[in-house]
Amino acid sequence: MGTPSRPHSETWPALPLEAWRETCATLHLWTQIVGKIQLARCSAVNHYWHVTLHVTARGLATSTIPHGNRIFQIEFDFIDHQLTIQASDGHSRIMPLRPISVAAFYNRLMTLLDELDLHVSLYGKPSEVADPIPFTQDEQHCTYAPEYANRYWRILVQADRVLKTFRSRFIGKVSPVHYFWGAPDLAVTRFSGRPAPLHPGGIPNLPDRVTREAYSHEVSSCGFWPGGGPVPYPVFYAYAYPEPAGFAEAPIEPAAAFYSPDLHEFILPYDVVREAVSPDDTLLAFLQTSYDAAAMLGEWDVASLERHTA
Repeated sequence: MGTPSRPHSETWPALPLEAWRETCATLHLWTQIVGKIQLARCSAVNHYWHVTLHVTARGLATSTIPHGNRIFQIEFDFIDHQLTIQASDGHSRIMPLRPISVAAFYNRLMTLLDELDLHVSLYGKPSEVADPIPFTQDEQHCTYAPEYANRYWRILVQADRVLKTFRSRFIGKVSPVHYFWGAPDLAVTRFSGRPAPLHPGGIPNLPDRVTREAYSHEVSSCGFWPGGGPVPYPVFYAYAYPEPAGFAEAPIEPAAAFYSPDLHEFILPYDVVREAVSPDDTLLAFLQTSYDAAAMLGEWDVASLERHTA
């Protein structure tokens, strides 16, 4: 007999940003430290796909990271609330996730890596953050609420699952479903195959060359973001670069979705999805109709890019 499905309230839990804002900010910076370790050691992949984290059955993890003739991996475990480092020679270390400062997290992680003879030098400031504090000096961000970290991961599990279903419909160039620690967001990106205009850049504390590599070709992108700034609640989003004429006025499902002129993205509040009779169908409708708008208005060659089933 199969395991019964959990109710929506468990699989799609509430995540009001105001209830975990400080934990979200601290965890964001912790994931940046781990992501920058991967950036420092992994070979470059187009669009910086080599720096992302991935959803796992326990949390978020790096890919395997080379170090000499060994590899290692770092994982945030949001069930037992610990950070694990595992190396291919069988050695490992565990670091509890608890309310400590970014500086303390950084110093402890570097110590554990040194103990495993996995020394890494990385750029010591956050990216895509206004007025960044160097990791070794950040005593300000020091909050970790296990309940909300676990809720966040449970949402990422569901979003990852549905985004992978959506990804499977496309046979053109398409990114993995992966977690970008700069924003942070879980995203998947489809490509038309055509070069895009030079991106203007201007993202805080992110070199323009990185942004221009990311947006070197036309894209339709979507994902999940915990919220912030002009959108103070968790959302699913979708955008196109370059944005074709008429995109902002395109009809998007469900009716609760709207275009944000601040973000130049379509926004679907997370609560609309979690409270729906079928969260999967509601989210897939948003992903599909926003892509349809980008592809139709951008005159993509959809016949050669989309999977057609009998």
